[in-house]
Amino acid sequence: MSTETDFLIVGAGFAGLVVGERLAAAGWRCVVVDRRPHLGGNAYDSKDALGVLTHRYGPHYFRSNSTKIVDYLSRFTAWHPVEYRIKSHTGDRYWSFPINLNTFEEWIGRPSSTEEFEAWLEEKRVPIDEPANSEEVILSKVGRELYEQFFEGYTLKQWNRHPRELDASVCARIPIRTNRDDRYLREEFQALPDKGYTTMFERMLDASPGLEIHLGIDFEEAKARWKFRHLVFTGPVDEFYGRRFGALPYRSLRFESESFDAEQLVGREVISGKPGFWQPAMQVNYPEPDVPFTRIVEIKHATGQQIDATNIVREYPKTWTPDDEPYYPVPAPDAAEAYRRYAELSAKEESVSFIGRLATYRYYNMDQVTGMALAEADRLLARYGKPD
Repeated sequence: MSTETDFLIVGAGFAGLVVGERLAAAGWRCVVVDRRPHLGGNAYDSKDALGVLTHRYGPHYFRSNSTKIVDYLSRFTAWHPVEYRIKSHTGDRYWSFPINLNTFEEWIGRPSSTEEFEAWLEEKRVPIDEPANSEEVILSKVGRELYEQFFEGYTLKQWNRHPRELDASVCARIPIRTNRDDRYLREEFQALPDKGYTTMFERMLDASPGLEIHLGIDFEEAKARWKFRHLVFTGPVDEFYGRRFGALPYRSLRFESESFDAEQLVGREVISGKPGFWQPAMQVNYPEPDVPFTRIVEIKHATGQQIDATNIVREYPKTWTPDDEPYYPVPAPDAAEAYRRYAELSAKEESVSFIGRLATYRYYNMDQVTGMALAEADRLLARYGKPD
C-alpha cells in the first residue's frame, strides 16, 4: 500500500470522485478517502431487503442544462429519462405542486384557465419589487394564502427558521407556473443513472487504475498516512480548520425507511393511482407543522425499476451537532457572515483545493458540483502539467 501520492482527495462523492478521475486519467496518482463505508457521499444508493433501489440519504434528482457535464458522466452510465413530479399533502388531501394551473383548479374547486389564474394571482400578490428574503419572494409571486398553505410550514420545519430569515434564493428555486406544467424542475436534461449512482461511481473507478479508494478513513488519519503534493478537500470547511472560529450552522436529517412487498401494497392503488406503489408521486411534501417529517419519497416512481415491491423514506430535519452529518449549509445572512472568515483562510491555501457544497458552504446541485470538479481538475492540470 502506497504511503505517497500526488493528490490526496478527501470525500468520495461527486466532487472528489470526478476530480480524482480526471487527474488519474492524466497519469497522476490519486488517493480518495471517505469516512463513510461506501462510495458516493450523499448520492449513495443501494437495494433494500426486497431489492428496491433506494436513495439512502434523501432523493437525488439529477438534472442539467450543460451538455459538457452530461456527456462527461455519460462515459460511466446510461440514463433513465424521468420528469420529476411531486405532490403536497395538506388539509387532508394531495395537491399538485409546484403551484400550477392544476393547483389553482384544486384550490377553487372547478376548471379554470391560465388567464383566470393570472388575474387571481395579480390580485393576491404582495407588491414587493426586490424581495429580500424567502417569505417576500413567495408573497410577491402568489400572495399570502398559497404561501401559508404550501411554503411557510415546510420551510420552518426544513430550516428551523422562518422564511423571512432565509435568503431569497431558498424559495426562489421553486417554480410558480400558470400553465399545466407540473414538473418539479426546469432543466432540459432530467434523468437518473440507469443502474443507480453507486454503479456509476464504481465504473468511474474501474476506468481509473491510478485512482485508489480507501473507505472508513477520516481526514486526520489520511493526513497522517499519506504524503501528498496537493490536497483536494470536499468536507466541511470549518472542520478543516478545527472550527477555530466556531462551528458553522448546518441542517441535518434523519431518514426513516419502510419497505412494502406486493401483498402489503394490495389496495394501496386507491391512494397511489397505480398498482405497485404506496403514494401518488415520487415525493410528497408535508408542510403542516404538526407532521414531524417534511416529505416522503418513493424513489421507485423515478427509477422506473420493475419490481413487485416498493420503498418509502420519511425525512425528518434536525438540528445539527458535531455527531451528525451536515447535509445543508444554512442559507441565511448570519451564516454567510460566519463563513466569511473561513473563506478568507481557504483563499490563502496554495496546496489545498476546496470544492463541493460543504467545502464552499453553499448549496449546489449535483451537476453544479460536477462542473466545479471538472473546472478544478483543469486548473490543477494547468498548474502541475503531466507527471514525469
